[in-house]
Amino acid sequence: MPIIVDEVVISVEVGNAAAGGSASPPAPMADRQSLVAECVERVLDILAHRAER
Repeated sequence: MPIIVDEVVISVEVGNAAAGGSASPPAPMADRQSLVAECVERVLDILAHRAER
């Protein structure tokens, strides 16, 4: 039986402290909350799309 992969999610953290690069400063709490809200909205959209199938 073949295995079918629907979606592949790749996460990347950009920054190279060993080569002299610096990581970005942590985001303020309001920015984090808006980012989390956007992520939740996208996940709910994906789930709703899958439920329509």
